[in-house]
Amino acid sequence: MEKKIKSWQGWLLFAGSMIVVFILGMLASSINERRAEIVTIFNNKKTDIKGIESRNEVFADNYPREYNTWLQTADTSFRSEFNGNQMVDVLAQRPNMVILWAGYAFSKDYSTPRGHMHAIEDIVHTLRTGAPVSDTDGPQPATCWTCKSPDVPRMMQAVGVENFYKAKWGAMGSEIVNPIGCADCHEPEKMNLQISRPALIEAFERQGRDIKQASLQEMRSLVCAQCHVEYFFKGEGKYLTFPWDKGMTVETMETYYDENEYADYTHSLSKAPMLKAQHPDYELSQMGIHAQRGVACADCHMPYMSEGGVKFSDHHIQSPLAMIDRTCQVCHRETEETLRNNVYDRQRKANELRNRLESELATAHIEAKFAWEKGATEAQMKPVLKALRAAQWRWDFAVASHGGAFHAPQEFQRILGHGLDNAMQARIATTKVLASLGFTGDVPLPDISTKSKAQAYIGLDIASEKQLKDEFIKTIVPEWLKKAKENNRLKDKN
Repeated sequence: MEKKIKSWQGWLLFAGSMIVVFILGMLASSINERRAEIVTIFNNKKTDIKGIESRNEVFADNYPREYNTWLQTADTSFRSEFNGNQMVDVLAQRPNMVILWAGYAFSKDYSTPRGHMHAIEDIVHTLRTGAPVSDTDGPQPATCWTCKSPDVPRMMQAVGVENFYKAKWGAMGSEIVNPIGCADCHEPEKMNLQISRPALIEAFERQGRDIKQASLQEMRSLVCAQCHVEYFFKGEGKYLTFPWDKGMTVETMETYYDENEYADYTHSLSKAPMLKAQHPDYELSQMGIHAQRGVACADCHMPYMSEGGVKFSDHHIQSPLAMIDRTCQVCHRETEETLRNNVYDRQRKANELRNRLESELATAHIEAKFAWEKGATEAQMKPVLKALRAAQWRWDFAVASHGGAFHAPQEFQRILGHGLDNAMQARIATTKVLASLGFTGDVPLPDISTKSKAQAYIGLDIASEKQLKDEFIKTIVPEWLKKAKENNRLKDKN
């Protein structure tokens, strides 16, 4: 006997069918709209672009909406509770960091990053790149330019990747002049996303993966992963390399470095062989819930917007908190205030642990210095230095990742927790060394309550550093720009 469908069930089935049809219609409309947009864009192209075109202005006529939003990366007006797109002197805010980086250029100057339009300006002006007086002078290799400009792929093609890395930073000053832009992420003819930097491709190959098989959604993160990752300068040739061979966690990268006996620098106080994390944004983000649900970097940092019936990606790359209505609220139904406070709550809790770890690390380095002065041997200090290296690597890996406290809050706090444990182990080991040397009192600690006091303590002459940099800016940089304009590498208006 057949079972009849009740009236309300029929209406429910009808309503459900209508919803499905509506959703499919919207999807088809979106696809057709996107296709129409692409056709319109390429039918109306005004400039034929081929090869590596590093001058961002050349793309303006073909892609005015994307270009005009990209120009807005010069804006520095957004400020959140902890960051934003303004340049803030982090060493002044947290002078313990001067001690942590003693013996390394970051102890001279470290500010929060600004938008992509400022990439060239900021690397030229920072004290970290020194003040070369010629093309063959200066402490930094050309590798330092790698993520700053679409001129980099052009020069890599011209001189070869290895020769580019081997060159001095100053030798490329008149060539690397256009800030991060179009050709860094797009091929010129159809504007498909591309990987323009070899290090990411090489890292995939060593893992047995083919980056050419990446989906479009994966590419919307991988173009960011060309630069927003942990990397190091390998060997005498300063070859830029991602330490992903054993994995992408803080522990597997540490194992990679340890097995290769690699250190970025030797700490000038504790004498520990240190690792300096860069900005492992991609690695940490992949461990968070958003990436695990298929959300790409561009979904939150380059959300879609519409103008004149055309849908396009907003190239004003910045914090999602600056545009919550187009980022968070696409998926979440809470109010802007609630969503913003959820982010701040994660950041506040993470920063409690971060601040504690920075304090313990600074003290641990100073105590280690005191132990050396008391006559400690290398054998006695070995466990101290090992614990210091491990502790600071974890601190740096976490805090150097912009947004890490939000991208993967559990992993972020786990890493900091392990860092704090290692810092305490270093201090305990130092206490044992001092006791064996007959010292059982409290180690005298210097006043490092301000950036200037901390820099003076580690022996930095910042006034001289600034004087040399100012002279460099006045004399060498104008020559770079003059050569760039003569070679048509830079528009006069820039």
